[in-house]
Amino acid sequence: MTEPPQTEEGWFVLHDFRNVDWDAWRDAPDRERERAIAEGVEYLEDHEAVVDAEEGTSAVFSVVGDKADLMVLHLRPTLDHLSTAERQFEHTALGAYTEQTTAYVSVTEVSGYVSDAYFAEDEEEVDEGLKRYIEGKIKPELPDDEYVCFYPMDKRRGEEVNWYDLPFDERADLMAGHGETARKWGGKVDQIISSSLGLDDWEWGVTLFAADAVDIKDIVYELRFDDATSKYGEFGSFFVGRRFPPADLGAYLRGETVPTGDEHQHGEAGHHHGDGEHHGDGDHHDDGQHDHGDEGDADEGDIRGQLEDLDIYAGQPHGEDVYATVLYSEADAEEVSEEVDGLRGNFEHYDTHVKTAVYEGTYTDRVAVVSIWDTGSAAETAAGFLSDLPGVVERAGEESGFGTMGMFYTVEPDYQEEFVEKFDTVGGMLEEMDGHFETDLMVNREDENDMFIASQWRSQDDAMEFFRSDAFRDTVQWGRDVLADRPRHVFLA
Repeated sequence: MTEPPQTEEGWFVLHDFRNVDWDAWRDAPDRERERAIAEGVEYLEDHEAVVDAEEGTSAVFSVVGDKADLMVLHLRPTLDHLSTAERQFEHTALGAYTEQTTAYVSVTEVSGYVSDAYFAEDEEEVDEGLKRYIEGKIKPELPDDEYVCFYPMDKRRGEEVNWYDLPFDERADLMAGHGETARKWGGKVDQIISSSLGLDDWEWGVTLFAADAVDIKDIVYELRFDDATSKYGEFGSFFVGRRFPPADLGAYLRGETVPTGDEHQHGEAGHHHGDGEHHGDGDHHDDGQHDHGDEGDADEGDIRGQLEDLDIYAGQPHGEDVYATVLYSEADAEEVSEEVDGLRGNFEHYDTHVKTAVYEGTYTDRVAVVSIWDTGSAAETAAGFLSDLPGVVERAGEESGFGTMGMFYTVEPDYQEEFVEKFDTVGGMLEEMDGHFETDLMVNREDENDMFIASQWRSQDDAMEFFRSDAFRDTVQWGRDVLADRPRHVFLA
């Protein structure tokens, strides 16, 4: 008998596919349709808020094509939770106008292909980053990306090739190559892999999420040429659709385009992990800036224009066409660095990763963790892991009015001490300025010439008053001679 990999399971998963009886819906009286919409919205919002369990997540998607009209996705700690969710839908007024075309039951899983050491409980070999990675696989958060693709799959057991006859090491090598190919889409395509062995007709369910539906097509296409797939992969029906917030259910049933807005908060409750704690939009999962809608974007543009008038480079809206997350921790810098080292090892597997570093304050005990990525979704995913670091007290911009203006400087080594001395002078001036909360010079623990100035202000006008000052202009002029590169980012949190 060949050696099976060990597995660890997490949440049970239900992909609930529904067709709408459009003839009955069109013929129904307005008051019945209104009641169905109200009960449907209430059901979907309650399940996205996970009021039925201590942890889990849910979402609703419109499905394109003739296989279904809607997909309701639930992840919950037990099968009983899924059974209840399925039956509760049938008891809504909306349920009377739908028919379940198919459903798929599975459970999230990681296996020994990921790490033998994890299952051997070898503490010396398993870093904190790997533990968090595995936790994210078995208790995943639904990505904010709107487009979804679900399909079931098997590993082939034919006469010529049989996946289950291969030695473990050979299967592990094939899966490693498969993962290497998939990592090219890190930050573009997220996935949830769930096992359905003994639970449904196929062996696994694959759910892909992307901001661009073409990326889903491209990753599936390239993986067809991977040995683990070309020789051993078999697939069922593919379902593709787009996520929309429960509040848009009425618009969907009226035939309107959903989501209805340009910016979508996929349920203000976000992702839930017990006790109603929110980890969705507006918490740590963003690109280092608060979302203030169109007005905030306009304000940011005005600020950036003012900085440019002062000959201060502010990069693109999220830096030089990159996205960043900045979090602060009051834990011991060595402890934070050890955990970040593990996470960074996983981040570096992705082509979209630019940099993740730990900076120590010069005048405070605070530690800043900065993670920079090529895409917003990758930065958001990284933020989910980083927000669980020890001692995290706030994200850039929290606990202040206007927020944190943060600038990165790479200093010529011969001028490192002189730069710090110059900052002392500027820092003293800042303390006397109205609206100033705190400014600290933070130094990369691994490169003393890489510095991050984090300056918190009560308002935009207060911060801009500093940038208009003669002292700042003198500093900028002086800096042209001592910097190895111009400031790379100005974060406008």
